[in-house]
Amino acid sequence: MPKPASSPKSFEAAVAELESIVQEMEAGTLTLEDALGRYQRGVGLLKYCQDTLAGAEQRVRQLEGSELIDLQIEGARPHGEGAEA
Repeated sequence: MPKPASSPKSFEAAVAELESIVQEMEAGTLTLEDALGRYQRGVGLLKYCQDTLAGAEQRVRQLEGSELIDLQIEGARPHGEGAEA
């Protein structure tokens, strides 16, 4: 029975590991067994990242009273406004 994969230390660590897995798999140098193992680890990391992002979104919704609002950055144009001709 395979040992359980360790949980990432943070969202950022999970993303970095995912990027590394993609690079390894794109290089095409892994054996089939290693590629399957890396793919399985990647799926777990992706789920961790999705769950983390969903939790962050939920926290933002709670802080904003269940309504997400667009943050206006000084000097930024609202969506849909292009440069004038």
